[in-house]
Amino acid sequence: MGINIENPPVHGNAAALAVRRNEGHSGRVQELGQDQEGLELFRRALSQCDDDAWSLLIERYQGLVLAWVRNHSRHELAYRYHNPEYYVALAFERFWQATARNRSLVFTSLEAALSYLKASLNGAILDTLRTYARPEVPLPEPGSLYPGELTSDDTPYEQELWDVIKNLLPTSREQRVAYLLFHCGLKPREIVQFCRDEFPDVREVHRLRRNIVERLLRQADMIRWRLSDES
Repeated sequence: MGINIENPPVHGNAAALAVRRNEGHSGRVQELGQDQEGLELFRRALSQCDDDAWSLLIERYQGLVLAWVRNHSRHELAYRYHNPEYYVALAFERFWQATARNRSLVFTSLEAALSYLKASLNGAILDTLRTYARPEVPLPEPGSLYPGELTSDDTPYEQELWDVIKNLLPTSREQRVAYLLFHCGLKPREIVQFCRDEFPDVREVHRLRRNIVERLLRQADMIRWRLSDES
């Protein structure tokens, strides 16, 4: 019995196809496993505040964030002020702060966590560009407090408002931060950037700002009454 060359057996083709399918399936399984591993790393770093996991997370994904910086639509302008590694570090810091403030935030996939990290980077770059685009504000010298720092361009109402606010803040350090926040219009990171000798730790500035805002909110009715009475 001869062999039909025109219609060869399909067993070899079927076997090759099965191998390719198995390879594709194995690749997808491996990819899913890596995603789950990455998601677990985010969970340990954020939910459990695991320092080792956070360090590993940065080590694993800083290359990806660096690629995002280099591909950002405004990267050339951003490079005028800081190197790419600065924005990578700032992105992770903003990501940490945002997730720490919102403990109800839970990532259900690695893609979602990375998207949030990428959004943190975008915000870091745009905020930096806005900071340098803002006209320079003449900052008061360390230790020289207020209201004499208010210029002749300030209205009597602004002077009165500052006097009321200052009297509600018990420490000169809170008064200083309030002045830099509300009169100079600086953000906490900018306060650290421009007044590093006084405020080297951005976490302290955030804490002072929170205390100031809470105190002013509690005294909002009294502030309105004082201002209306003085007018």
